[in-house]
Amino acid sequence: MARKFFVGGNFKMNGSISSIKEIVKNLNEAALDAEVETVVAPPALYLQLVRDSLRSGIEVAAQNVWDKPNGAYTGEISVEQLKDSKVTWAILGHSERRTILKESDEVVASKTKYATDNGLGVIWCCGESLEEREAGKTIEVVSRQLEALKAKVSDWSRIVIAYEPIWAIGTGKVATTEQAQEVHKAIRDWLKGVSVKVTEETRILYGGSVNEKNCGELSKQPDIDGFLVGGASLKPAFVDIINCRKQ
Repeated sequence: MARKFFVGGNFKMNGSISSIKEIVKNLNEAALDAEVETVVAPPALYLQLVRDSLRSGIEVAAQNVWDKPNGAYTGEISVEQLKDSKVTWAILGHSERRTILKESDEVVASKTKYATDNGLGVIWCCGESLEEREAGKTIEVVSRQLEALKAKVSDWSRIVIAYEPIWAIGTGKVATTEQAQEVHKAIRDWLKGVSVKVTEETRILYGGSVNEKNCGELSKQPDIDGFLVGGASLKPAFVDIINCRKQ
């Protein structure tokens, strides 16, 4: 089964009502590749605005979700609240939450299990720091993150993996095409330890300063099934990234 190309846009803590309305307008009016699954993740405050105004066929993701159904968890957001608002995805394990907010591999895995068990799709992020890459530990680090996920999750059908080298996020540095494909292939090989079906069907995205200039070459790699885009998702060029395989 061919894996459907996937492009996610992570707005992070950026945007205002007016700027996000402009992004939505641009997406609504664009001729987008129908063979690409597109998901955007605005800040939580703007999730409903985006879902209500964005055209059908583009899904919306939260940038976080809690691993309990409801209750006294100040500042968190639940799976049921997202589903009630027709938000169908969540980004979990992003390096900014792992490093700044100290979310452990186990916490990320627990959130992922709860979200997927209860009907959300999850863009699950992994990746290594510059120090880890320079020490030759990239595959070791990513494998450790994956092992924590495997320990919690049995159904991988709602999970999209996003490999994001931390040293390439928001820095303008991009892994070479060869570096990215090498890690994507290693993740694909690791998935063989889960099942053949998961290996063949799980989409693996590349993230880390993806833009309209480098996306075309990256998209041609056999184990790169799309992108998780940061800063470029706030710009009109996000459309060019979604359509990169048609150019």
